[in-house]
Amino acid sequence: MAELEDNVAIPEFSNLVQMDPYLKPFEKDFKRRYEQLQKQLSKLEETEGGYDQFTQSYKSFGVHRQPDNSLHFREWAPAAEALFLTGDFNAWDKFTHPYTKQEFGKWELILPPKHDNSPAVDHNSKLKVVVHTEEGERLYRISPWAKYVTRDEKSVIYDWVHWDPPNPYTQIHPRPKKPKGLRIYEAHVGIASPERKVATYTNFTTNVLPHIRDAGYNCIQLMAIMEHAYYASFGYQITSFFAASSRYGTPEELKQMIDVAHSMGIVVLLDVVHSHASQNTEDGLNHFDGSDSCFFHSPPRGEHKLWDSRLFNYSSWEVLRFLLSNLRWWMDEYGFDGFRFDGVTSMLYHHHGMGAGFSGDYSEYFGLQVDEDSLVYLMLANHILHTLYPDCITVAEDVSGMPALCRGVEEGGLGFDYRLAMAIPDKWIQILKECKDEDWDIGNIVHTLTNRRYGEKCIAYAESHDQALVGDKTLAFWLMDKEMYTNMSSLTPMTPVIDRGIQLHKMIRLLTHGLGGEGYLNFIGNEFGHPEWLDFPREGNDQSYHYARRQFNLLDMGNLRYHQLFVFDRDMNLTEDKYGWLAAPPAFVSAKHEEDKVIVFERGRVLFIFNFNASKSFQDYRVAVETPGTYKIKLDSDEHLYGGHGRLNHNTEFFTEAHGFNGRQNSIKVYIPCRTAIVLANEEIDYCY
Repeated sequence: MAELEDNVAIPEFSNLVQMDPYLKPFEKDFKRRYEQLQKQLSKLEETEGGYDQFTQSYKSFGVHRQPDNSLHFREWAPAAEALFLTGDFNAWDKFTHPYTKQEFGKWELILPPKHDNSPAVDHNSKLKVVVHTEEGERLYRISPWAKYVTRDEKSVIYDWVHWDPPNPYTQIHPRPKKPKGLRIYEAHVGIASPERKVATYTNFTTNVLPHIRDAGYNCIQLMAIMEHAYYASFGYQITSFFAASSRYGTPEELKQMIDVAHSMGIVVLLDVVHSHASQNTEDGLNHFDGSDSCFFHSPPRGEHKLWDSRLFNYSSWEVLRFLLSNLRWWMDEYGFDGFRFDGVTSMLYHHHGMGAGFSGDYSEYFGLQVDEDSLVYLMLANHILHTLYPDCITVAEDVSGMPALCRGVEEGGLGFDYRLAMAIPDKWIQILKECKDEDWDIGNIVHTLTNRRYGEKCIAYAESHDQALVGDKTLAFWLMDKEMYTNMSSLTPMTPVIDRGIQLHKMIRLLTHGLGGEGYLNFIGNEFGHPEWLDFPREGNDQSYHYARRQFNLLDMGNLRYHQLFVFDRDMNLTEDKYGWLAAPPAFVSAKHEEDKVIVFERGRVLFIFNFNASKSFQDYRVAVETPGTYKIKLDSDEHLYGGHGRLNHNTEFFTEAHGFNGRQNSIKVYIPCRTAIVLANEEIDYCY
């Protein structure tokens, strides 16, 4: 192996080391990973005719109607003694339709068409795979490749339903071009309505997509689409990987929803869960063939104790076929534009991130604690996705800070486009929970927002679904709490609590947007300061939907301050759309003044000024700026329109002086009201990135 490592050359490894020389001592680790990747690609070429064919296995596994209307069934169940197909089509006879055993643990069955030449299994009828084990057990299973599963109201178990509609939905709108600056709207279809019920794909298409477009977001990240038997798992305990959740509607309605999003110029990412799977057996992958392994490692390696779920065996050829084909399925069949990979930290390390502090010492990212099987799977997935779909976007949910996570595979990286900046929302919640306004550590806030690996893009966010879950609450509710129930009318003067909350809500989001990353994310409803928290129906809350909804109706009441927060959020996105700071290089921070509570930075030649002081406004405050010229206000959190106090004159022109200041060649003097954020731009500059 050592000899092989010495012969492997990572084509652009020098780029990575030039960017971060501290990675040079770990060259052997990078080479070993890259070597494993190349081995997998060569093996795919030799045995499967290449990765393109291999990753389209969704066309041959599960059930498929052939041109002559015969149905071809194929499964992988290596530990099974025998397989039978049963269902509505044969009056649930358990023995009349046996599969034939093939090599490598595969099983096949061909059903000829009926006498009238229609398929033997009707569209929308139920099926089951009957698995006979070596121990003599008879198990009833759902095909792992099932495209549609439903649950009867009185049942706890999902059923495999044959989905072959006579008039499938055909998408007509092309994928939008990959945005330079991602403004992500993280959404959950089921909660996307004020009504106390599970909302639908059709509701999302009709009511939520126009809202997202109008709010200035160019990307939707869809949660809880892959089928999950337990609604309260938030979509993270997957039972059927190829099935779009039927609780919101049909596969065709989801295809239409994505097509309409594309018509609006919005790209759509799937929150994909390949880090683990539900423990369910009757309607999940667990014990599919009667063994404790199959798709997973045998226990204890194959169990995640904290999540009570199963862990995939990424070294298994058939598991690679299943997972990589799963990615292709969502791209090809539904038209998704990329993925947010959930639980990447758990995948990368044998310890799954449990009890690991991640101090940033590079030795934490290399060595025996790293699960290189799953790491190479992620490299393979990114390589294949970005080769077949050049505009595909992949985002990693990783809290560890793994170096080169978001560098190209050709450099020895894992190939993701972005990582989530998970420290930022934690910082905001910590500040709001623990600090008085006068004790805010401005330097520490700036450090948290800018502390990211150079050359690796981040998605910044002030709050996501994690922060809204029961036990925590939204930023707006941390700021304003119970006063949101009584004092949000814009027809009455603001109370001190509401005034503080409204101003800080806007400032926190703009600061995160401008300084925190190369993309920005907002969780559904938080753009207008959604109150309370999120909690799904479960035994502990008497199956209530009260907190499992988004109260868009609050926006429709124009006399409530939620509308002011929404308009600010919209204009923040539209201002970014015009000036493109997310696609610009990282910001130059010229001021982080602890006593004044002022932050000043330039990014994309746009000037951001924040005064977090609760009571002090500053006249003629000198602010550093590099590019000379005339600056004007382009966004002002203090506008009346946004629930501000209207203390700034937007007709004012700010002329730079050749007065070097705080590391910049020029400066201007401005008036900064307390608790106000301002964005200024020089109209003489061409803002292209």
